[in-house]
Amino acid sequence: DWMEIERIDGRSVDIGLYRHYTDPMKPFAASIRPHLQGLAVTSATMRDSAQENETWESAEQRSGLKYLPGSPKHKYYSSPFDYKNQTKVLIINDVNKNDMMQLAAAYRALFIASGGAALGLFTAISRLKNVYESIASSLESNNIPLYAQHIDNIDTGTLVDMFRDNIPSCLLGTDAIRDGVDVPGEALRLIAFDRVPWPRPTILHKARREAFGGRQYDEMLTRLKLKQAFGRLIRRADDKGVFVMLDSALPSRLHDAFPQDVEIQKVGLNEAIDQIKSFF
Repeated sequence: DWMEIERIDGRSVDIGLYRHYTDPMKPFAASIRPHLQGLAVTSATMRDSAQENETWESAEQRSGLKYLPGSPKHKYYSSPFDYKNQTKVLIINDVNKNDMMQLAAAYRALFIASGGAALGLFTAISRLKNVYESIASSLESNNIPLYAQHIDNIDTGTLVDMFRDNIPSCLLGTDAIRDGVDVPGEALRLIAFDRVPWPRPTILHKARREAFGGRQYDEMLTRLKLKQAFGRLIRRADDKGVFVMLDSALPSRLHDAFPQDVEIQKVGLNEAIDQIKSFF
């Protein structure tokens, strides 16, 4: 239980009393247990990569299986995609993520290098808006339309449809775009992330962090966000894509968010641009 003031752009817009389960899967499991005869749970990001070859503990915790009767059977299938040859992961080491002019310039250069068809992901709406205002007209002059969440008064599903149908447009977004986009083919060939998506330190998150393992819990959530974002790139066998992290502080212990056979390179922005051009 806690009290919270919600603020948007520095304005207080709501004050509330909140009550949440520390583990939301407990009431979820309780709601389906009386009706359950059989259950299959599938996901491309079911397990935390750090535990992938050792245990299904994180998968059972996050799916609520530990609150259900019986002993679950586990099965893991390797991906059919050739990530080694179809993808690149580039970590940019010479852009100051806190300098909005540098960040916007990096997004503009990356989007032009890929010829559009790019997704820009952000951990904060304010940063998304700043980058959009800085690069929209420049991209338009290069015949690359730019769409964005929280800018255009259009629902997320429609924005994604417009992005998918209008090659070589680009799209800027936050969590909903990162986790829910299915854009196969030439419409999406580059993803650029503004910074490592660490969990926001809300009161609810702090309670869950304390209950589920402290720093390891934070790292698990962050790995899963990176895994979800990377998974947007390759949706079918002939897709190709580049994943760019604009935060040089991505720790190596999170690199296993990406497939094992993908080479992860730390490079400067100019070298990244050259690699992207040659890759496509």
